[in-house]
Amino acid sequence: MQIINIHHPYDPEKLPQDDVVLALGFFDGVHRGHQEVINTAKKIADEKGLKLAVMTFNHHPAVVFQKIDHKKMKYITTIEQKEERMTRLGVDYLYVIEFTSSFAGLSPQEFVDEYMVGLHAKVVVAGFDYTYGKKDIANMSILPTYAKDRFEIVEVQKLSDREEKVSSTAIRECMKIGDMRAANQLLGYAYETTGVVVHGDKRGRLLGFPTANIKAPSYSLLPKVGVYVVKIKVADKWYMGMAQIGYNITFETNRPMTIEVNILDFSDDIYGEQVSVEWLHFLRGEKKFDNVDGLIAQLKQDEQDTREYFDNLGGLV
Repeated sequence: MQIINIHHPYDPEKLPQDDVVLALGFFDGVHRGHQEVINTAKKIADEKGLKLAVMTFNHHPAVVFQKIDHKKMKYITTIEQKEERMTRLGVDYLYVIEFTSSFAGLSPQEFVDEYMVGLHAKVVVAGFDYTYGKKDIANMSILPTYAKDRFEIVEVQKLSDREEKVSSTAIRECMKIGDMRAANQLLGYAYETTGVVVHGDKRGRLLGFPTANIKAPSYSLLPKVGVYVVKIKVADKWYMGMAQIGYNITFETNRPMTIEVNILDFSDDIYGEQVSVEWLHFLRGEKKFDNVDGLIAQLKQDEQDTREYFDNLGGLV
C-alpha cells in the first residue's frame, strides 16, 4: 500500500495518475461499518480492474471546526494502526489529508472537483451519512449534483448489530463502561493499544506480580479505569496477561494514571520494548485495599479469573 500525505493545495503532478475507486471517511477504528465501505469499494475495484484508494484525515475535523485542542483528542486507532488495517483490507493508495483551515474552507463543489475528480475517482464509495461540508448542502443525496456524471456513486447503507448502528460513537460508549466484549463485537477485532515499556515504581514485583508499565500515546483512547483480561505482544509473540488502568490508590493519592500489565508465565526484562495490548474483558473496577495482604489476595483472584477466561477460549488465540 502506498501512503500519500496531502497538504492543500496539492500539486496534481505529484499524485498517482491511476483511475481509482475511492472510499471516503474518517475511519476512526476501521470498525465493521468502515470495513463494509472499504470491502464494497474493493469488490468494485476488482470487478473494474481499478486501483482501490481510501481518503482519510490526519486528525479529526473537530480540531478545526469546533476548535478542539488536538492534544485532547482521543482516537480509537492511531494513524499507524489505521494504515495497518487499510493494508490488510487490500487498499492500494491511502490518501491522508492534512485537515487545515484552508482545506476546511473548500465549498462542496470544490471538494468534489479537487478531492474526488482530482484524485481520478471513477467510482466514489461512502457510507449513507458521509458529509463533505455542512450536512444540509454536502450529503450523499446531493452528491450526484456536484458529480455531474463524472463518476459513479455507491452509497453503503447503515450496518447494525443487534439493532444498534455500528459506529465509532457506539464503540466509545462501550469502552466508557468497560464493555470490551461489545466494543470488540462492533470493531470486528480486539481493541488494541500500543506503547513503550517504561520504568515504574517496581511495587508489583515486591507483591509477587511484576508488571510492565506501558507508556501509551496521549491521543490513544483507553477503556474505563479498572482491571482487564488482555493479550500482550512482545517481540512478535502474544502472551496472556491481566492489566490495570488506574492510579494505584491503595498506596497513595493523587498519582498519575498508569497502564500496568502482569504478563502470565513471563519473566523477561522488557524495558524499552514497543508492545501491543489487546483489551478483551473487564474484570473489576479499581479498589483501595486496607492493607497489602488484601491487595495480594485480590491479585491472585484476578489471575485465576484471567486464566479461566483463556481456558474457556481454548487457550491463547
